[in-house]
Amino acid sequence: MNGLTAFQRDILYVITGLDEPYGLAIKEVLDAYYESEVNHGRLYPNLDTLVEEGLINKGNIDDRTNSYTLTSQARQTLQERRMWENERLSGEMSGQKVLIE
Repeated sequence: MNGLTAFQRDILYVITGLDEPYGLAIKEVLDAYYESEVNHGRLYPNLDTLVEEGLINKGNIDDRTNSYTLTSQARQTLQERRMWENERLSGEMSGQKVLIE
């Protein structure tokens, strides 16, 4: 997960939450989250990168629509990220100083 951009991490989280993760559905969620349009030239190359990294599988719904699902590696990576985030937050909540780099 360390080598991913924040945008790529967001894509993984979005895919996790969708019943039918396909390009335009992912784009709609990201558009709403970022409060601006995510253009195709940004989304699809990042989806392709995640496929190349072995974090998502790309399939076909029909001739024009691709589906995207998380791999077990991606699920493990997201769990590790969540644990890391929780550790950071628990340190902040317990009164420890948390330095943000």
